[in-house]
Amino acid sequence: AADKINLIPQDFFAELCEQIIQHLNHKIPGVNTAELCQRIQTSGIEINVGDLAKIANIVSFLFSTAARNNLSTEELVTTLGNAVSTLPKHAVQVIRHVWNEQGKSISVSEDARNMATVGQFVDIKWKLGVAMSSDTCRSLKYPYVTVTLKVADPSGQITDKSFEMTIPQFKNFFRQFKEMAAVLETV
Repeated sequence: AADKINLIPQDFFAELCEQIIQHLNHKIPGVNTAELCQRIQTSGIEINVGDLAKIANIVSFLFSTAARNNLSTEELVTTLGNAVSTLPKHAVQVIRHVWNEQGKSISVSEDARNMATVGQFVDIKWKLGVAMSSDTCRSLKYPYVTVTLKVADPSGQITDKSFEMTIPQFKNFFRQFKEMAAVLETV
């Protein structure tokens, strides 16, 4: 991963670290590595979203472990120096700066440590479409609903999950949401 970190310009790596700290502080649901990767690629750097996600996981693990052990900035940098001799100098500088500025704000409660996370809902988008025809059927005129859920997995990576439903499936889906809303009203 160190060779991939070396590819990332310092400003993008700093932004990644900032987002990870915000995620660990529960200020944002996750790190949007796909969007950040696209911006890095637009600047001319060859990196794929999988590699960026691995780097985000490593840095997230680093920050959460440092928070759990109440490491000072110097202890963290010393530990990094001992453990990872191949880490680029600019990356160590960014980690030092971000941890110095915001590291102490990460609260790691006992409950949060023991809680199994399942991910977090971020956003939903939907659209109604009609399939007019296909290569096997000339006249479909078949309506469907496409739903895209944006979800932050437990590590903080934001992913899109898409699925299509027929109108009867969508009506059932909608009915279940109305039932959930009614139950939530009683809480």
